[in-house]
Amino acid sequence: MKVRIVPIVLTVVISASVLFGGWFLYRQMALQNPLASVVSQYDGVKNSQIDIKQDTVTLKLDLEPNTNLQGLIQHIKHEGKSVIGSRELKVQVEDHSSEALDQWWDQAMLSVAEAMDNKQYTQIQTSLEQLAGKSSNLKAKATIDENNVYVSLSDGKSGKFIILPRQPGKMEGWIHA
Repeated sequence: MKVRIVPIVLTVVISASVLFGGWFLYRQMALQNPLASVVSQYDGVKNSQIDIKQDTVTLKLDLEPNTNLQGLIQHIKHEGKSVIGSRELKVQVEDHSSEALDQWWDQAMLSVAEAMDNKQYTQIQTSLEQLAGKSSNLKAKATIDENNVYVSLSDGKSGKFIILPRQPGKMEGWIHA
């Protein structure tokens, strides 16, 4: 029996093209495009990149300074539920901070960390408002949901968004304590 190489190679190439082409189309049309539509329709989103894996959905967001980050996350979770499913949602916000916002956050970080450690989340907004009162153009806002505390800082031109997880890593006891 004579084996013909050309038909075998051609069959493998066509089969692989159909298989991977179908998978690519499914991923683009059924997963990424609907989620990109949900993200882009929210007010304040300039740009987004979506990476969908088997157990995680990673969003890289470019936001305008006064965007409601917690509202955006809730919108994505609610409207994109069919795409996200049981996957973990990871959000990374592109940093467009100014030097003044970075210095202001450095001052606020101690009181925010203390409030987070003591689980007194209302103190975060209080301490942010006290520090923001010292600067005329600074706006600071803290919001909370079941998983995170969202801190948004803006001076009108620049914005800084911080996502603080409510469940910090747990420390184990030392053997020799």
